[in-house]
Amino acid sequence: MIEKEFILNPRDIDNTYTGPERRQFIRMSYKTPLMYKVCKEETISKLLEGYTRDISQSGLLCNIKDEVPKDCILWLGLDMGMLSICEEIEKNVVIVQKGILGKVVRMIKQGNTSYDVGVRFITRCEKPPIDLNRFK
Repeated sequence: MIEKEFILNPRDIDNTYTGPERRQFIRMSYKTPLMYKVCKEETISKLLEGYTRDISQSGLLCNIKDEVPKDCILWLGLDMGMLSICEEIEKNVVIVQKGILGKVVRMIKQGNTSYDVGVRFITRCEKPPIDLNRFK
């Protein structure tokens, strides 16, 4: 038998509904700050359109659907495991909003649908192209 792991505050329960409980899972009050962005449809469609191929101490190779110019700065949203690997490999890698910043160093077209893009990590030792403090 599983014991209760938390206690609900009676003030948090809406007492106006008197019928049978309809929720499958119990809710508990949990207030914490969060950040959000209103995304355009185009932004949402690009969230899962790429993947990493390999990684080195200076950067990574990824495959994306869009052609991007050499020397442009990309923000690559990565899962926590990959972020940890990047940070372990390059201690000074710039991590911003659960992603890394990198500079495009090469791009190779892969058929008609995607591009392999070589990205060099931007590190805290170099002057970033933008003010990173605005993302904190």
